[in-house]
Amino acid sequence: MWLIGAHVSIAGEISQSFDRAKALNCTTFQIFTRNPRGWASKKLEENEIANFHRKLDETGLFPVAHMPYLPNLASPNKEIYDKSIKILSEELTKCYRLKIPYLVTHLGSHMGTSEEDGVRRVAEACNIAIKDSEGKVALLLENTAGQKNSVGHTLNHLRKCLDLIDDQSRVGVCFDTCHGFAAGYDIRTRNAVERFLKDFDDIIGIERLKVIHLNDSKGDLNSHLDRHEHIGRGKIGLNGFKALLSFKEVQKLPLIIETPYDSEKDYLQDILTLWSIARGQI
Repeated sequence: MWLIGAHVSIAGEISQSFDRAKALNCTTFQIFTRNPRGWASKKLEENEIANFHRKLDETGLFPVAHMPYLPNLASPNKEIYDKSIKILSEELTKCYRLKIPYLVTHLGSHMGTSEEDGVRRVAEACNIAIKDSEGKVALLLENTAGQKNSVGHTLNHLRKCLDLIDDQSRVGVCFDTCHGFAAGYDIRTRNAVERFLKDFDDIIGIERLKVIHLNDSKGDLNSHLDRHEHIGRGKIGLNGFKALLSFKEVQKLPLIIETPYDSEKDYLQDILTLWSIARGQI
C-alpha cells in the first residue's frame, strides 16, 4: 500500500489530525505535537493519548512527527543548545507514548563556527536525547537546502552525523526533495533519480531512508533557496516526481507533502496529483 500524505494541524485536540488527514485522502501524515513556534509545551492528557491510539487503530494511518522550529541542535550557545536537547528528548518520549514511530528533526545552524563543529554538536545532542527519552522511536535527520551556516545539506554531512550517534538502531534519514534539489541533487529525470539513489546508498545506505518530504522547489538547482512549491509547479516539475515515484525504494516509504497551504483545495490537489502518479494515471 502506498503511504501518501501531508503535514496537518493538531488544532483542537491532537487526535483530530487523523480526521484532517482522512479528509485529504491521506494514508500517512505528519504533525507537530506542540506549538512549533514556541519553547513551552503543555503535557498531553491521558484521554488525549487514548483518543490518538483509538484513531490510530480505527484508521490504520501512518503518523510521523516533526520537531518544532526553535530548537537548534547545532547551536554553540549553551542555553539554546541545552533547551534544544530537552525538547528533543521530550518529543521522542511523546512520540513513544502516542505510538508514533518516527520523529523528524532539522540539524540546525552552526552559527558561523564550522560545519564540523555543528555536526559534532548535533550528534552529541542526539546521543543525550536518545539516552534520556523513553521508548525506541527512531530519530530521522532531515537534509537542508544549504542556507548560510546550515548543517546537513549534503549526504556526507548526514553520514558524518549518523556515524557519531551511539545507538544506530534509533536513527535514520528523512529526505526533503525541495531541500535536496536546492542543495544540488538533481531529481528531474529518471536517470538523475537513479544516480541520486545510488549515491544515497553508497554514502548513507538506502535502508536508512525512512521518510521522504515531497515538495517542489521555487528555487533552481543548487540555489540553496528553501522555498517549497506545489507538486509540478516548481523547478523539479511533474516529471521529476513521476521519476522519483517509479523506484521501488521510494514506493514503500511514507511520502509527505509540506507544500504551501494556500488553500485546502491546493493542498488536496497536491495529494491527488501524487495518487494519480502512484496509480499510473499521469
